[in-house]
Amino acid sequence: MATSTKTKPKAKAKSKTKRKSPKKNLVIVESPAKAKTIEKYLGRSYKVVASKGHVRDLPKSKMGVDIDHDYEPHYISIRGKGDTIKELRSAAKKAKKVYLAADPDREGESIAWHLQHILDLDPNEDNRVVFNEITKDAVKESFKHPRNIDMNLVDAQQARRILDRLVGYSISPLLWQKVKKGLSAGRVQSIALWLIIQREKAIKDFTPEEYWSIDSEFKKGRSKFKAAFYGLNGKKKELPNNEAVQKVLQQLDPKGDFDITKVTRRERKRQPQPPFTTSTMQQEANRKLNFRTRKTMMAAQQLYEGINIGKEGSQGLITYMRTDSTRISVIAKHEASQFLHEKYGAEYAATKPIKGKLPEGAQDAHEAIRPTSVFRTPASLKQYLTRDQFRLYQMVWSRFVASQMTPAIMDTMAVTIEQNNVIFKANGSKMKFDGFLKVYGDSKEKDNLLPDLESGDVVKLVKNNPDQHFTQPPARYSEATLIKALEEKGVGRPSTYSPTIDTIQRRYYVKEVGRRFEPTELGEIVNKIIVEYFPDVVNIDFTANLEGKLDQVEEGKENWIKLVDTFYKPFSDEVDAATKNMEKVQIKDEPAGINCEICGAPMVIKMGRYGKFYACSRFPDCRNTKAIVKEIGVICPKCHKGQVIERKSRKNRIFYGCSRYPDCDFVSWDKPIGRDCPKDGHFLVEKRVKGGTQVVCPNGDYEEPAQK
Repeated sequence: MATSTKTKPKAKAKSKTKRKSPKKNLVIVESPAKAKTIEKYLGRSYKVVASKGHVRDLPKSKMGVDIDHDYEPHYISIRGKGDTIKELRSAAKKAKKVYLAADPDREGESIAWHLQHILDLDPNEDNRVVFNEITKDAVKESFKHPRNIDMNLVDAQQARRILDRLVGYSISPLLWQKVKKGLSAGRVQSIALWLIIQREKAIKDFTPEEYWSIDSEFKKGRSKFKAAFYGLNGKKKELPNNEAVQKVLQQLDPKGDFDITKVTRRERKRQPQPPFTTSTMQQEANRKLNFRTRKTMMAAQQLYEGINIGKEGSQGLITYMRTDSTRISVIAKHEASQFLHEKYGAEYAATKPIKGKLPEGAQDAHEAIRPTSVFRTPASLKQYLTRDQFRLYQMVWSRFVASQMTPAIMDTMAVTIEQNNVIFKANGSKMKFDGFLKVYGDSKEKDNLLPDLESGDVVKLVKNNPDQHFTQPPARYSEATLIKALEEKGVGRPSTYSPTIDTIQRRYYVKEVGRRFEPTELGEIVNKIIVEYFPDVVNIDFTANLEGKLDQVEEGKENWIKLVDTFYKPFSDEVDAATKNMEKVQIKDEPAGINCEICGAPMVIKMGRYGKFYACSRFPDCRNTKAIVKEIGVICPKCHKGQVIERKSRKNRIFYGCSRYPDCDFVSWDKPIGRDCPKDGHFLVEKRVKGGTQVVCPNGDYEEPAQK
C-alpha cells in the first residue's frame, strides 16, 4: 500500500521592509551657531540648518539693475555658495515643512525671500518665523505664529541695495578713470568722509582765544576749600587777559574777611540712562572698552546666537543687537524688578523705570539690547565667555539693570563768597543714596565736601591761583562720536555704521591717529569730486529724507520703484555731466630724496591703496618699490642687529617690526622703548592708557606709573 507524505505549510516570510522614519520640519537660519542653539530648543521633529548668510545678491562684475524696466534687479547665486545651496535644496525636498528663521530685520527678511526663491517654496505659505531673543520660550512661541514673508520689508531692503548699487557703480568707474583704480563711493560713506573733512577744516581754521580763571583757596577755622572767581557787582564777568585779572586782584584785600552771602542746599537726582540701542552700545564699547565697531558687533552676534554655558547647553544671552529702540518688554521689566528686590532691596527698584527718547526716524521694531535673563549675572557666566564676550555682556547687563533702578541722590551745596563787590562761588556735593550707580557708573567717585557754612559767616583767603587758558578747536571724530553724529543727522541705520567706517579706512580715505580720524590726501580728492559733481550724495538733509522714505516703504506707504526713480533720474544727469566735464586728477609723485638701489634712478613717493610708498621713477621699466618706514630709535630686541620701525597693517593699524624682515620676524603691536624688564629681562613696551601712556612688561609682571 502506497504511503502519502503530508507537506508542512510554509512559514510566512518575515517582511524585510523597514518602517520609514517620519519627515522632519526644516528650519533655515543664517549661522551654524544659531542653528545649534535653536535645534536644541525645538526637539527631534525639527532639523535646523544654516544658509551662512546671503545666498543671492547682485553680481559684482556689472550693475545688475535693469534701469529701463522698473529697476528690476538681476540676482545671482553668490560665488562659493553652490554647495550650501545644493545641501539646502536636498534638505528642503525631504522636509515635511520648511521654516525660514533669518534675523528679525529688513536684511533677515530679504535673506528669507531669497531662500524662498532658490528653494521654490510657495510664497503664500506661512513659513516665516521671527524671534527677538534666542531663548526656549521665545523660539517655541514664534513657531506657533508663522507668517508670510513681509514684502514691504523686502522692498525696503531691496530699494536700499539698489540705491547703493546705482550710486556706487555710477561714481566708482568715474573715480577709477579720473583719479586712480580701486576707489569707491557710496551714500553713507560719502557723508561720513565729508563730516570728517569738515571737522578737519574747522580745526585748521580755528583761532585760539585767550581767557583766564582765578581759582582761590579759602578757609574757615582749620577747614580749607576751593572757590572760583565768578564776577563783579552782582554780575558774571569774563577774564579775557591778564590785565583784567590784575584789576580784580587789586580790588581784593587778601588779609581781610570774605563774607558768605548765600548758601543754597538742595537734593539733586541723577537719573540712569536707558538700555542700549545698537549705536549707543557701539559708542559705549568704543569709549569704555576700546572696542572697534566691528569687534563690538561680532561679540554681540555671538552672545545673541548662543553660547554653551555648561549644564544649560547653548543659550542666547542677549536680545537682537540691531535695534534703534529703548523699549523693554513687560516680562523683562518684571524679571528685573524681582532681581533687584532680591539682590539689593526694594529701595533700588524703580517703580517707573526711565524711558529713553527715540531718535528721529527710529523704526522701534525691536526691544532695546538686554540680557535674555537678568538672573544670568556676568560673574556666573565669566568661565564660559571669551574676554571680549564677557566685557560686552557685562556692559549690556549692567546698563539694562541700571535702567530699571532708582536715581542716585546727591546732597549739594552752593556757596557765594564776596569782598569789595568781587564774587567767588564754590560747589560741594555728597552722595546720599547711590541708586543705579551701585551697578553702572562710577559709584566710588569722591565727595566734594565743603565746610559747614551759613549765610553771614566770614572766611579767610589762603591764596589766589590765576591761570591762563586758550580755547580749544573741536576734537576730531572717533568711531564713537562719528556714529553719534551720523545717528543724530538721520544718516544710515544701525546696521550700516560698522561697514561704513570699515570702508573709508580700507579705501585709505581716512587714517586713524590716536583713535581719531584724519582725512588723507586721497580722501580730500575724492570728497572734492563728490561735492562738486554729486552734491545730493553729500547733502545730509537729502540723505536723511531718503532714509525716511525707505522707512515708509517698510510701512507700505511708499512704492520702492517710485522712490528709486525719484532719486535716480536727476542723479543720472549728474553722472552724464561729470563724465563730460570732469578733468583727470593728477596725483603728483613727490621726490623721495633717495636713488633706486637697482637702477640708480631717483625714487619717488607714490600714493597707494594703503598709503604712500617709495617707487622707482623709471616705472614700468624698473618695478622696484619700498615701504616708507619710520625708525623709532630702538635696536630690535630679537636679533639685536636691525632697527625697530613703525609699520602699518592692511587695516591701517600701526605696529612695530624689525627692519631686517624677513630675516628677522620680530613684531609688536605696542611700541618697544629700548629697555628690558628688571624682573624677567623681557623688552618693555609703551602702551596707550586713558589720559596718557604707561611702560609695561608684555609678560605682565612689571609696570611703571602712567605718564600724561
